[in-house]
Amino acid sequence: MVLIDRPARLLYDFWRDFTNLPEFMENVRSVTRIDERRSHWVIAAPAGTKVEFDSMVLEDVPGSLIAWHSLEGADVRNGGRVEFIDTAGGRGTLVRTLLHYDPPAGAAGRLVAKLFGREPAIQARRDLQRFKQLMETGTVTPAA
Repeated sequence: MVLIDRPARLLYDFWRDFTNLPEFMENVRSVTRIDERRSHWVIAAPAGTKVEFDSMVLEDVPGSLIAWHSLEGADVRNGGRVEFIDTAGGRGTLVRTLLHYDPPAGAAGRLVAKLFGREPAIQARRDLQRFKQLMETGTVTPAA
C-alpha cells in the first residue's frame, strides 16, 4: 500500500487505461485494448523470454476499484485488484494492490521468479513506488 498525493479519481482513471501500465510497471512491455473489458498483455519473463495473455476486467467501480484476471488459455494464470481509498481530510489516496499468479512449474517456478526479482509481492511494491513517483512528479526514474 502506498499514499499518493493525488485524488483517487485521477489515479483510478490513469490505471484504468491499462495502456498506461508499462509507464510504471517494470515487467509490463505493452497492453493493447481489445474492448472496454478485455486487453492483451505482453510481460517480460526471466531469461529474456516473454509471456502474453488476454485479460478481462471483473470489477470496475469508477474512482475506487479495478479487478481483472487472465482469460482461459493464458500460459500463466494471473489476476489483480487495485483499490483507491480517499484519506480523511484530503491528504491523498491510499492505493492498495493484490496480484496473484500461477507460475509454470508451480513452487519451482515461484522460486525462479523470486530469484529474478519478479515475484509478485516484490514487484508490486516496486511498481507502486514508481506509480507514486509518476503521479506526483510526472516522471519515473528508470529501474536499475
